[in-house]
Amino acid sequence: MTDPAAVSGYEDPPPRMGFFTDTSVCIGCKACEVACKEWNAVPEDGLLLTGMSYDNTGSLNASTWRHVAFIEQRKPLALQDPGVMHPDVDVLEMAPLGSSTPPEQALMTPTAPGQEGDLRWLMASDVCKHCTHAACLDVCPTGSLFRTEFGTVVVQEDICNGCGYCIPACPYGVIDQRKGDGRAWKCTLCYDRIGDGLEPACAKACPTDSIQYGPLDELRERAAGRVERLHEAGVTDARLYGHDPADGVGGAGAFFLLLDDPEVYGLPPDPIVTTRDLPSMWRHAAAAAAGLLGAAVLACLTGRRR
Repeated sequence: MTDPAAVSGYEDPPPRMGFFTDTSVCIGCKACEVACKEWNAVPEDGLLLTGMSYDNTGSLNASTWRHVAFIEQRKPLALQDPGVMHPDVDVLEMAPLGSSTPPEQALMTPTAPGQEGDLRWLMASDVCKHCTHAACLDVCPTGSLFRTEFGTVVVQEDICNGCGYCIPACPYGVIDQRKGDGRAWKCTLCYDRIGDGLEPACAKACPTDSIQYGPLDELRERAAGRVERLHEAGVTDARLYGHDPADGVGGAGAFFLLLDDPEVYGLPPDPIVTTRDLPSMWRHAAAAAAGLLGAAVLACLTGRRR
């Protein structure tokens, strides 16, 4: 897999670091949201208390760098009847790797057994994907966005001029401008912490190890094993998202284990780096300009001969 730090000019960079978010064991506690705000001094951005959902932040934005989504479905979990523990599944086997916390929440539905139209909650902590091919980097005119030696993508707010080009460039809709400020903000994967050998604040605070941090190659291997275990346990809907280096963004530095289609979580099913056609567009523009220049020169020479 291509190391984006090496491609960006770093000599002998450290291993690429990233996030693996296992949504099957997310309990929706929002500890990651709080830890992110506290460590990064991200301001409070209001509460969307609609009475229709526990999702009180709504989406990622300039003042929400981690967003815990709550998706309610009238569908029991794949491996069990509503409200009944599957007899062939060891609860500890379902715990995230490296954790002793048994995630009963991933095996139980929140309604009474046998009730028609039982609900299940899908909970997922979303974040910037730190793409291998990051369109936001391509369009930033000031160098405010840069690739770190860990392969992550960071915004330097003191250099950002508020042009907003990076916002439509992001295929995931992650980057946003803060009201009254105008500059772009997003997750930095706690660049200041990981540079000192510490975990990002969100991963440190996660009580179930739903958010796991480490070398990306190790996380991909761990995630593949996790999906295999879930499939063996009967959770056939489990799949990885953002892990494939052959996808439209060259693979993500923050990828996910999902229990349903990406669209259910508000994620694009086939993300594509929005600047992928820029080289060919520039080549076509250069060819067109050369053609126009040649036509103008020819017209001038023809006019002189006359």
